[in-house]
Amino acid sequence: MMPVTPSLCRSHLTVRGTVQGVGFRPFVYQLATELGLAGGVKNTSQGVVIEIEGPEQTLQIFFQKLQQDVPPHVVIRALEQQDLPAQGVIGFHIWPSEAVGKATETQILPDLATCAECLQDILSPDNRRHHYSFTNCTHCGPRFSIIRILPYDRCHTTMANFTMCADCQAEYTQPDNRRFHAQPNACAVCGPHLEFWIKEQQKGPQQSGNPLHLAIAMLRRGDIVALKGLGGFQLLVDAQNHSAVDRLRQRKERPDKPLALMYPTLEQVHQDCKVSADAAKLLSSAQAPIVLLPKRLGSSSLANNIAPKMDRLGVMLPTTPLHHLLLQTLTSPVVATSGNLSGEPICIAKQDACQRLAPVADGFLVHNRPIQRPVDDSVVQLIHDKCQVLRHGRGYAPQVISLSGLVASDTRILALGAHLKNAIALFSGDHIVLSQYIGDLDAPRTLERLKHTVTDILSLYTCQPTAIACDLHPDYGSTRLAHTLAEQWAVPVISVQHHYAHVLAGMAEHSLGAPILGVAWDGMGYGPDQTVWGGEFLQITTSGFERVAHLLPFPLPGGELCSREPRRSALGLLYGCYGDVAFERDDLVPVQEFSASQRTVLQQMLTNKINTPMASSMGRLFDGVAALLNLHRVVSFEGQAALALEFAAAETMVQRGYPFIISSTVPYIIDWRPMVRKIIHDQGQGVATTVVAAKFHRTLVEIVTAIAKLINNSNIILTGGCFQNKLLSEQTIQHLQITGFTPHWHQRVPPNDGGIAVGQIIGALRHLSMSV
Repeated sequence: MMPVTPSLCRSHLTVRGTVQGVGFRPFVYQLATELGLAGGVKNTSQGVVIEIEGPEQTLQIFFQKLQQDVPPHVVIRALEQQDLPAQGVIGFHIWPSEAVGKATETQILPDLATCAECLQDILSPDNRRHHYSFTNCTHCGPRFSIIRILPYDRCHTTMANFTMCADCQAEYTQPDNRRFHAQPNACAVCGPHLEFWIKEQQKGPQQSGNPLHLAIAMLRRGDIVALKGLGGFQLLVDAQNHSAVDRLRQRKERPDKPLALMYPTLEQVHQDCKVSADAAKLLSSAQAPIVLLPKRLGSSSLANNIAPKMDRLGVMLPTTPLHHLLLQTLTSPVVATSGNLSGEPICIAKQDACQRLAPVADGFLVHNRPIQRPVDDSVVQLIHDKCQVLRHGRGYAPQVISLSGLVASDTRILALGAHLKNAIALFSGDHIVLSQYIGDLDAPRTLERLKHTVTDILSLYTCQPTAIACDLHPDYGSTRLAHTLAEQWAVPVISVQHHYAHVLAGMAEHSLGAPILGVAWDGMGYGPDQTVWGGEFLQITTSGFERVAHLLPFPLPGGELCSREPRRSALGLLYGCYGDVAFERDDLVPVQEFSASQRTVLQQMLTNKINTPMASSMGRLFDGVAALLNLHRVVSFEGQAALALEFAAAETMVQRGYPFIISSTVPYIIDWRPMVRKIIHDQGQGVATTVVAAKFHRTLVEIVTAIAKLINNSNIILTGGCFQNKLLSEQTIQHLQITGFTPHWHQRVPPNDGGIAVGQIIGALRHLSMSV
């Protein structure tokens, strides 16, 4: 009998998700070829399209392996299948890409750190990429920072001007090579190259010597080097040279804020930090973020001015071949901080960096691969053994947050975030894209960077918004831009209250629905009653929110000035406790801080409510208590006083907090005055600052639990900048769990204002009556 030939079937598949720039097409090609199937695969702006033909049983195996055996960075979010007539074709091919449909259907992979195989290549003397600083493959290297338009092909990236040599082209077209269709593929013959410029010679390269070696020599003699990295410039100095670090601080006008460190190896990190297994995984991951780690007690070769008066260090490992080669030769850690002037955005272009960073850097290690968009290093910490992103950048951005159950529509929303730690978000279809960290909008250059990022993200995803979401605060730079763009595009502006947006961001991240209790604690946010909020408990309903509890408001003499002078917040607390008598307490540090004439003016401001807004701000409460304990009277960066208070409390265990009073009616008013009076009493009795700080934190934990019991909602979200405080977060989580509640805290979306754009999207969708 003649063998029976199985009938052929053909399917058209559209695969959406993170499927471009991650080796997905090579994977599909190899899988189809191994199974003897015919057809082809191509990138489109809607995702990856596959047409596959063969026996039905073999196709079923293909479909199963397609979803189960994908490369490590592939995320399939949706797969649509359509049956087609069989064509009897032979062979499987990678077809040319097509730009069709909405680009927002394609998810872009963040930049990834050098993989182990590429690291081996650059360290092997017999490898043709030995010591090549731009080595990469489908598993690592630049993605988001080099893409100009979608779909993701070399001609659509900043690698377009680098024509591959014969060897690289052979790798690119060889199916069993890990550089098969690796778009940034290059080598020393055909790819980007390094140059070293010195401050006195900023218009061309320093010719005498290897650029990398020149930079290393400069670092060894204590100079500052500006290095062009993956998503922007970094400023490097020898981390063991106190005077070099001090010089960097002076030139960058960054007197106190901790500086990040880059170590050659994980083993060396262990010498200076306590590194848990989870932290080690984060440091060595493809995202390779800066991880906040506890300092190891005892002697250290590090300069003591890297993170002064802090109990943690921000640490990362080399992220690119260039960093690996530099640190391997140097053999010791370097400070690696953002390449910018204080308050300004990171530099990405050579000439711009040489001009703007000339007052800071002594030399410039640059290259000729353009950076399409700036991406700062990400910063993370471990909260209750879970990674929490604090700065959303390289390795994590752009991030896609799927809104499960949401019916796709033509609604497209651009959210412009807050004023500090600005990041934006875009909604289209059924998901949100959160941008990279942009910065604080006080600086004109950062506001310009925000405008550029808006243009960039809309162009990249070919999206025209039908609405714009922004903060309720009328004077934020992001709010003003929202109204300008809305008028230009003739679309509505939807204002979303700051703390409501914080809670909604947490709900979106964890796919939680209403009702839910949100604890939103931060510095300051504009309330719908036109007062300053910041110590809020919000009950989220199906249609909005109810402010069910908050701190008793207290005066802030000088308004915004209090964020830079904790002594003013302390004076406001004292006035709230004692009235005018507070100015007679010259035994207290915040009162001593001001001269007699200054105290007279401040008393008049408080009495007559002149430039003295009332605020329920937990952030300012932290500041005020820190000033009462003489930890910080003025600060040079946001959160400095609160960090000092956390550091003081970190190693001290207490069983009970200080007294507080909760009112009997909703919204519950949390009276902090008994606590502050007892803090002053303890301080006068000589109780250790560490004990007072620990009891203060414990009081806040007890406040959260007390309100949770009154509201009686099992699901609770902890959000806002105050919950960057690791001690506060972990103690609150533990206490809520013991008490029978289910706490949720930010992990992928920053708890600070860097994640607020996500909540603004949800708030806008709710306003537009969509089911979220």
